[in-house]
Amino acid sequence: MDLGLGRRVAVVVGAARGLGQAIAAEFAREGAIVALFDVSPDVHTAAEALARTGATAISHIMDVTDFPAVQRVAGEVRAGFGRVDHVVFAAGVGSGKFGFPFWRLDPADWLRVLNVNLVGAVNVAHAFAPGMAEARSGTFLFLASVAGQIGSQTDPPYSASKAGLINFAQCAAKDLAPFGVRVNSLCPGMVRTPLNQSVWQAWADRQPPETRQDYDTWAAEKIAKLVPLNRWQTPEDVAAMAVFLASERAANITGQTVNVDGGYVIR
Repeated sequence: MDLGLGRRVAVVVGAARGLGQAIAAEFAREGAIVALFDVSPDVHTAAEALARTGATAISHIMDVTDFPAVQRVAGEVRAGFGRVDHVVFAAGVGSGKFGFPFWRLDPADWLRVLNVNLVGAVNVAHAFAPGMAEARSGTFLFLASVAGQIGSQTDPPYSASKAGLINFAQCAAKDLAPFGVRVNSLCPGMVRTPLNQSVWQAWADRQPPETRQDYDTWAAEKIAKLVPLNRWQTPEDVAAMAVFLASERAANITGQTVNVDGGYVIR
């Protein structure tokens, strides 16, 4: 399907691996120019892989918690291409601990999660929104999580940060609507990513040997219990929705929280 994204400039933050990398690749398949940002040097490898397919792809190492750095890189992209049409915030971290009950965590465990997942998104929005408002066009998409809607006990800092991200997306959608800029959040369900595997690892580390499960067994039981479609969601599923929401086919969709979760939230 041609979504009309050819030669549009798409910025994907958190694009070195996982969902961000899949979204960048999907934009490239639609003919967009893609700027990949990540704190990991692996972002260069991801961009080089897209370039080998014939796509126009550049990469920058950037820490979303460093606002001056975000501003600088945003300015470089605008200067290089003359515009930014779509911004996807896919950066995210968990606490690395199994949080049930929440007081097993220390309040200090919250700081990095909130700084990356929520303040990082705000930094990116501040860096790009004025230019998009001036151009009176464009889209923002924030990758949240079903955990931000159901109060997941697995990792309370992560869950709360994603709830805050959903709310911020709604605020931004209201502010930017008069300028023709759309803002949505996208909530994946069970996706086989390094972050998802880290949730299992944090759980497994707390289990006695006789009750510990390997990742695949743990995930299969969780999917059977929580996902009505009883299957994994894939990075490609998430990427397809992300690119659709950037297109004119979604011209009247803003301020929404879209789930790609196999029915997880309705369960």
